[in-house]
Amino acid sequence: MRTVAIIQARIGSSRLPSKVLLRLGGKPVLQHVIERALAMKTVDEVVCTFPREYSSESLVTIAKFCKVRYFLGPENNVLERFYLAAAESNADTIVRITADCPLFDPGVGDKVVSLRKSEAAEYASNVWPRSFPKGLDCEAFTMRALSKAYSCATEEYDLEHVTPYIVRNNDRVNLPSGRFDLARLRLVIDTMDDYRFLKKLFEFEFKTTEDIVKILKSNPDLKHELTA
Repeated sequence: MRTVAIIQARIGSSRLPSKVLLRLGGKPVLQHVIERALAMKTVDEVVCTFPREYSSESLVTIAKFCKVRYFLGPENNVLERFYLAAAESNADTIVRITADCPLFDPGVGDKVVSLRKSEAAEYASNVWPRSFPKGLDCEAFTMRALSKAYSCATEEYDLEHVTPYIVRNNDRVNLPSGRFDLARLRLVIDTMDDYRFLKKLFEFEFKTTEDIVKILKSNPDLKHELTA
């Protein structure tokens, strides 16, 4: 059984254009995400999927630098782009990671993949309900579930966001953190405020999510939480 992590990225963003190219600790955000996905022990390959357009050239350059394969597909029908990338990769299980999560935790990702397998579920995540910081989101699902979504989904929202159809139409299991206080932490990059916060955070040395939590507790001025 082949498990493939697929990172979806694009240049266009209404709130923070080109956010995945912004630099943190000397590296673009996308590179951080790729390197963290490569650190997962449960995946056989990491693949990036980008829109088929000129602006994706900078994303392709980063994928090549990190020595991971990439797939170009429709910009707005992300479900189709994701499905075709998974099919080309001969994936049996897919791990979905978004490129706005430079602090994605490979250990958490491994636990989500292992949970889906142990429970023989079509879909697993760590966001239903959320008990991990925003930015550590991870979903793992079967190719069977993705194929059904690709064949049956017609709503624009389902096509743009990949997994809503899967979540609604399959059994699912959730990985809890055991610490619901973490759910308020915002470790994603989607706004300029996020970027300012992450730039300050990257001035510290850390390896794990627990390291980050300790830094935030020791530096209350760095506090950055979800507002909704």
